[in-house]
Amino acid sequence: MKVAIFSDTYPPEINGVATSTRNLYRAFKEHGNDVKVFTTNHYSSEFVVDGDIVRIQGIELKNLYDYRMAGFFSKEAMEILKDFKPDVIHIQTDAGIGQFGFIAASRIKVPTVYTFHTSYEDYTHYATNGVFDRAVKGVVRGYVRFKSKTADEFITPSTKIKEYMRFIGVDSYVNVIPTGIDFDIYKNIDYEKLQELKEGLGITDDTYVLLSLGRVAKEKSIDICLEGYANYLATNPSKKTLFVIVGGGPALDDLKELSEKLGISNNVRFVGPVMPDHAPLYYHLGNMFVSASITETQGLTTMEAMASSLVLLLRYDDTLKGTINDGENGFFFVDAEDMGKKIKEIISLKEEKVEAVLEKALEGLEPYTMEKFYERIYHVYERAIKKNW
Repeated sequence: MKVAIFSDTYPPEINGVATSTRNLYRAFKEHGNDVKVFTTNHYSSEFVVDGDIVRIQGIELKNLYDYRMAGFFSKEAMEILKDFKPDVIHIQTDAGIGQFGFIAASRIKVPTVYTFHTSYEDYTHYATNGVFDRAVKGVVRGYVRFKSKTADEFITPSTKIKEYMRFIGVDSYVNVIPTGIDFDIYKNIDYEKLQELKEGLGITDDTYVLLSLGRVAKEKSIDICLEGYANYLATNPSKKTLFVIVGGGPALDDLKELSEKLGISNNVRFVGPVMPDHAPLYYHLGNMFVSASITETQGLTTMEAMASSLVLLLRYDDTLKGTINDGENGFFFVDAEDMGKKIKEIISLKEEKVEAVLEKALEGLEPYTMEKFYERIYHVYERAIKKNW
């Protein structure tokens, strides 16, 4: 099968959609399919073809993570797509490249599959600064309803997002397919490099590390994690701990300021952004993975942390329903005060209980393997193609 994937973001960018798109590409390539990815060139204003990856020049958006957004059409990319003659076009995003995917599919009469990865209502504040935000959210909902009907097949990565679709009036058939993850790369790491990393951050053998990994932005609610950690430290624990925050984004300076205000800056390390291929190494810095985000569409970092054998401490969210069972394969908290108490409880757990929790977590990863991901997506592609016979 020939597959063309359109996404406004792709590694080495660090975000869930970039990771999902790369894993989709890898899954189909490894099964012998012919795949091309059309994405934005985030590093220069040039059109670049790097093997199967076609990077289209765009303009820089200073107010949105310094992303670049490509236009709705590229003559050079269109020529490549025509020569490629895809059987299906899979659209992963909704900005310039995503719209280009729909336009291209219409021009060359190719079936489309559309994945709704991002709950855009959680991000409208970047564009509105709070002005007419409710009206903009209404426009977003109208757009989603429209796009769900224009694609031949519609995918969401979690049941939570499917329920959101129904809530806003989407009546199209929804395929729920979580992104597949290559869990092996989170087990096979370079322990010499890991030790060097620990030494550079001041992590000793007796240090218990709480880890946050991902984009550092307002909607990720890392401030709640810092406040929860401060509540734990206020109990004057005897255990030596560090809170390591890995990732970059617009909230980084605010969080550094907050850690100073809370009086915990000596116990917090801000690593900054790392390359996606280095992420498995950084997961192994931690003993506990913490997250207060309730804007995730599938929780990729949660599953990656599970594969890396970290105990999970997460603010409850419907995305995690069916994946995390409180006290069995991870733990939930409701607010910063509760988080402080849960940190203390988890650190005090006996080793046998910790091992049982980690074993349960690993058992729960089977539905999210790359093989399952490939099989599910392949069947969706087949249905999309049949609709256009």
